[in-house]
Amino acid sequence: MTARIYQPTKTAMSSGMAKTREWVLEFTADTPKRIEPLMGWTSSHDTQAQVSLRFPTKEEALDYAEAHGIDVIVTLPKKRRANVRTGGYGENFATSRRGAWTH
Repeated sequence: MTARIYQPTKTAMSSGMAKTREWVLEFTADTPKRIEPLMGWTSSHDTQAQVSLRFPTKEEALDYAEAHGIDVIVTLPKKRRANVRTGGYGENFATSRRGAWTH
C-alpha cells in the first residue's frame, strides 16, 4: 500500500489560500480503473484510493504512515514568490496616475 503526502496548492478559481496549510495523505490506486459496460462510467474496486487524510504538519502525516506501515512518497511544495505592488489596490484610483484608466 503506497500513499502520497503533499501540501495542496490554491485553486485556480480563487485568490485565497484556504485549505493549503494542511498536509494531505492520499492513497494511490493499486488497481487500474475500468469502464463499466452498462453505463460507461469509470470505476475501480480499490476503495483506498478514495481516502484522503489531512494533518496539520508533515511530520504528523509521516508518523501516521510509519505507525500504520504505509510506504509514502513526499512531495514538497514549491513556494510562490510574493506579488506585492508598491501602491497596492489604491494605485488604480490615484489622481497622479500616468496611464489612462482602462477598466
